[in-house]
Amino acid sequence: MKLTVLGAGAWGTALAMSFARHHDVTLWGRDAGQIDAMQKAGENLRYLPGLSFPANLQLSASLADATLSAELILVVTPTAGLRGSLRALTSLGRRVPVLWACKGLEADTQLLAHDVAAAELPKEVLCGSLTGPSFAQEVAAGLPAALTLAAEDEAFAHDMAAKLHSNRLRIYSSGDIIGAEIGGAVKNIMAIATGVSDGLQLGNNARAALITRGLAEISRFGIALGAKPETFTGLSGLGDLILTCTGDLSRNRKVGLLLAQGKPLAEIISNLGHVAEGVNTAKAVLQQAQRKGIEMPITAAVCAMLFEDLAAAEAIRSLMGRESKQEAA
Repeated sequence: MKLTVLGAGAWGTALAMSFARHHDVTLWGRDAGQIDAMQKAGENLRYLPGLSFPANLQLSASLADATLSAELILVVTPTAGLRGSLRALTSLGRRVPVLWACKGLEADTQLLAHDVAAAELPKEVLCGSLTGPSFAQEVAAGLPAALTLAAEDEAFAHDMAAKLHSNRLRIYSSGDIIGAEIGGAVKNIMAIATGVSDGLQLGNNARAALITRGLAEISRFGIALGAKPETFTGLSGLGDLILTCTGDLSRNRKVGLLLAQGKPLAEIISNLGHVAEGVNTAKAVLQQAQRKGIEMPITAAVCAMLFEDLAAAEAIRSLMGRESKQEAA
């Protein structure tokens, strides 16, 4: 299959490298200088140094050329870049299936990715989300991982998952695109909270409590938006949550660790070097939750730390000081 990956960051490069072991893959990046440097080095020195490209991976800085003969297009940009990428594809007249691998809500509209796609892609274009527990560095290195490919059209999800599936990257299909996208987006908020807890050295018990109650919060939010409850015990729910809250490669957990040190948000974002989707997603999710009357105390605490300068220790104290309630609530 001829596959074009849009986005030459860490995750886009990693997926392109993984799929190039079995497919004809072109990796597109908007920065011609970066693409040229990657071509000469045979690797992505900026994001994945030391991991060589497969010999057959093609690189391009021309969107028109990169997508001309594609049978599938995979958009791997931050959530903020999804709408623009889909508009560009539409303007080029591309009508092939599209997947996206971003994990967040659009900041201005609070829309999930599939809602953005519905607004920007022609109705006949099949599309879906590729999500799940995965660090770019490990996928690029060929270490085993498992992902979920979710789409409203379950037959499309099943067919495309089967085509992309390999012995290094297992891909499961799902018809619950709402749940898959919410799990992938909201877990980033919980990873910030867990990073704060770890940064304050509150121990393993506190981390386990935050992950567990974080899953309850994700599920509560997702079900209210129409997701299936069982999705949140799968790869795009619990799996992604555990990885992002505990892995040292997690950008969002790193944000929490730095908040615990008292670093201001502007400095954290400047020094991170990558996009941490949980920052913008936290505000968008809280706004939606407040409109719909959904209780999300961890998300509210993270927003207070990020945008209201609430001290990390005080945020944890406020969470622990909440009144007792039934666990299932």
